[in-house]
Amino acid sequence: MKLTVIIPVYRVEATLDRCVESVLRQHVNDMEVILVDDGSPDLCPQMCDDWAKKDRRISVIHKENGGLSDARNAALDIATGDYITFVDSDDWISPDTYAPLLEMMGDNDLLEYAVSGRSPLKDVCYENINEYWLQAQAYTHCFACNKIFRRHLFDGVRFPKGRIFEDVYILPQLLCKAGKVCTTSRGLYHYTDNSQGITATAGGKGLTQLLEAHLHSGMPMDDRYYMYLANIQMDVWERTNAPLILPPRHIGTSTLDGKQKIKAILLNILGINTLCRINKLIHTFKKPSRWQHSL
Repeated sequence: MKLTVIIPVYRVEATLDRCVESVLRQHVNDMEVILVDDGSPDLCPQMCDDWAKKDRRISVIHKENGGLSDARNAALDIATGDYITFVDSDDWISPDTYAPLLEMMGDNDLLEYAVSGRSPLKDVCYENINEYWLQAQAYTHCFACNKIFRRHLFDGVRFPKGRIFEDVYILPQLLCKAGKVCTTSRGLYHYTDNSQGITATAGGKGLTQLLEAHLHSGMPMDDRYYMYLANIQMDVWERTNAPLILPPRHIGTSTLDGKQKIKAILLNILGINTLCRINKLIHTFKKPSRWQHSL
């Protein structure tokens, strides 16, 4: 069964070779690698062409700059694999990751594996997508890059152009078409933390898009998920003062711990509006780490 690996490329001269080499060393012969030169103004277009000359599994798309979603979509339009996965060109894959994961796919429509620097995943299969979303807290790791998808999930589904946190928009759509989903402790996706990246520097507009993506996902919400969104809402209000879009909710605290339980108690007493005001007041007098908001 063929695997398609989609790698968008833009201004990554220093990391592109490492990324491509890590994919080609996965011991998967039936594989196509699509490098999408998204109008990169440096040496990346030539580097992509050089890689295509070295390995028959590599093809290259050269296009005008359109952003990450547009680059991924261009590759999806020509992908021929039975399975699809994505790699950002400043990241890389641990050796012997893809081959074992492909053997594990079985009747799964989606298989998620671990990302460096984040909590390890358990070996669990979910036949109920809502359980995957809530019990595995998939809403906190909506990344496209640490997952292998069955190709049919993308029929009629594409990444939204011009959006930050595009993965949060598309994953619920894919899950709605999926039957069985598994998480595994095997394999590792090495994520490069870029302090100047789009998501790391997202302002009020970008964080509003993130919150809207979650609220419009159609996925179920429990108390832990709501508190996760409440943190994002506080970040949004601190930066924009725009009307709140997170609907009010009374939170049960039995499933929460630590700071989340304390915040939930305050939310139940004061309401989300007052909690946002207190959060902004605290940040006015000091510069603590921001409320955690991650995919």
